[in-house]
Amino acid sequence: MRRIILTLAVASSLITPLAMTGCAVRARYYDVDHHDYHRWNHDEDRFYVQWESDTHRQHRDFKDRSQQEQQAYWDWRHEHEQNQH
Repeated sequence: MRRIILTLAVASSLITPLAMTGCAVRARYYDVDHHDYHRWNHDEDRFYVQWESDTHRQHRDFKDRSQQEQQAYWDWRHEHEQNQH
């Protein structure tokens, strides 16, 4: 019985920090051409996937894209702001 409680306590201590990180702000990016900041969240994920589809790009993490491709996304994103809400 003691072994089960110890195992659960250890498992809980390992899982809790992972569960809490999901609530944190994931990233904030500065858009040089438009002089504004963007917080990367669930909504931005949706727009990013839509941009990849609309522009026929393979999926890659935004941070792994070239600066030119990142700016192309922000340009597209500003053109589609009316669809944000």
